[in-house]
Amino acid sequence: VQLQASGGGLVQAGGSLRLSCAASGGTFGNYVMGWFRQAPGKEREFVAGISWSGSSTACADSVKGRFTISRDNTKNTEYLQMNSLKPDDTAVYYCASSRRPVTTTGYPLSKFYDYWGQGTLVTVSS
Repeated sequence: VQLQASGGGLVQAGGSLRLSCAASGGTFGNYVMGWFRQAPGKEREFVAGISWSGSSTACADSVKGRFTISRDNTKNTEYLQMNSLKPDDTAVYYCASSRRPVTTTGYPLSKFYDYWGQGTLVTVSS
């Protein structure tokens, strides 16, 4: 499975961006999908996850109410809509997929993800 993240860029605080992650080489609809991010000098952290059907989602407290994860299985693509961006959201954002029957409580755990995209940089200026 190959994952290609896109949509990053430079945005002012309070602005919005939508990240996309296109998957190929596998049965996208069978995978749990997630977004993680890594800021300079910090460890990678969970942002959001979504079930194979899209009916279950989970997100980090730091982005709750601002970020929304979604997916379109007909396009083999997941999305991360990011609103009300803050400078603290500046990071490289990675998409990931899992073949395992992970529940929402497992979404934040990077060990459950089998495939990772190359990352897309989001920079939020103050």
